[in-house]
Amino acid sequence: MKYARIVSNLPGPKAKKIIAQDKKFVSPSYTRGYPLVVAKGEDCVIEDVDGNRFLDMTAGIAVTSTGHCHPEVVNAIKEQVEKFIHMSGTDFYYSVESRLAEKLASLKDGNWKVFFCNSGAEAVESAIKLARYHTRRSRIIAFTGAFHGRTFGAMSLTSSKKAQRLRFGPLVPGITHAHYPNAYRPLLAQRKGQSQAEAHLEYITEIVLNKIAPAEEVAAIVVEPIQGEGGYIVPPKGFLEGLRKICDEHGIVLVFDEVQAGMGRTGKMFAHEHFDVVPDIITSAKGLASGMPLGAIIAKAKVMNWKPGCHASTYGGNPLCCAASLATIDLIQNKLARNAAKVGKHLMAGLKKLQKTSPIIGDVRGLGLMVGAEIVHDKKTKKPAPDLVEKIIDRCFYKGLLLLSCGESTIRFCPPLTMTKAHVDEALEILAAAIKEACGKKCIVKTKHDYECGTVI
Repeated sequence: MKYARIVSNLPGPKAKKIIAQDKKFVSPSYTRGYPLVVAKGEDCVIEDVDGNRFLDMTAGIAVTSTGHCHPEVVNAIKEQVEKFIHMSGTDFYYSVESRLAEKLASLKDGNWKVFFCNSGAEAVESAIKLARYHTRRSRIIAFTGAFHGRTFGAMSLTSSKKAQRLRFGPLVPGITHAHYPNAYRPLLAQRKGQSQAEAHLEYITEIVLNKIAPAEEVAAIVVEPIQGEGGYIVPPKGFLEGLRKICDEHGIVLVFDEVQAGMGRTGKMFAHEHFDVVPDIITSAKGLASGMPLGAIIAKAKVMNWKPGCHASTYGGNPLCCAASLATIDLIQNKLARNAAKVGKHLMAGLKKLQKTSPIIGDVRGLGLMVGAEIVHDKKTKKPAPDLVEKIIDRCFYKGLLLLSCGESTIRFCPPLTMTKAHVDEALEILAAAIKEACGKKCIVKTKHDYECGTVI
């Protein structure tokens, strides 16, 4: 059985009416890549209002970790909604919130505390405030290509795309950006025998902390263990470990933004577990509650030493969201993280086979079900091809596959962690056909995952 099924023109007649209404009343700041109007979702499939079915490789931007409307998550929400919907964990106690805090703390060594909020951006804001409070310092080090959110503190750390910062200045002061290492596109020169990680760490130590942002004034280094919006970039071994060493040496708080990479997406509960590095603060959201609006910072107990009234959130730790999160974490721990690792390898293998015969796939990278395929005009020059990315994603939509981009010219694959090899195989078939149409000359599919692609024009 095919998961994707297109039965009408896109957008269909019902979708057109809703899109017209949306354009009239909804903020034009939203980015809609293609005219999808969702009616319902189940597991890895989305159905639109006109009955078209789409295989979902987006998971609502890496959010619906347990798939759309997982029955255990739905039942947890139903049970809680019949008890009470809101009572504000800022001022009162309730069991579902404290149980979730204990669960999140136990994902580490238990000697951690948790603050709840509503989103990834709020989690980053909270981490900034806690780091400043704990250290009594003001400066923050972030990285080029990073995305941490769109509120002012988070946006000030962000350096993913110009549009996210344009016309919003002045931003929060005291933030310095260092380069994030990228194996496919090296940014710093390396001495003979020096690794890419060593070159970047040396730059941070000798230039950033020694000449721009004095280490004695730096409260935190905020970094994504795997960059998300920046292009699904996996750092080289030794980089995160080196940041940990720098922070320990100078009394700096190390913050790992796990909003997109965490909650089982990479095959482990947190992405930083692939690198055997323990941060001082973890930010979490997106896949934390399978689509319910919940964010959190998980911090070492000795770091989360702020006093009552320093920080709070009326809706943070909402009981419905906490119930959904408890069910979500159980599913991830018991099965879905392992599934992400297994199916992610299958996805990577299929993309790399396609890469061998396609002149436009320059790089395939990722861990688990956090995978990026960077599209280029030419593999030798590595010239980014955002125009081709747009064409490919657009053609995939009209064939029943939902994809998103990230970075300058990368197609990202961040499906529900329930995805199977059969889902992946169908997605790759659709992707191959879309690449064929986006290319200037004929592409021939020989066998499944074996593709010959003509020259791009």
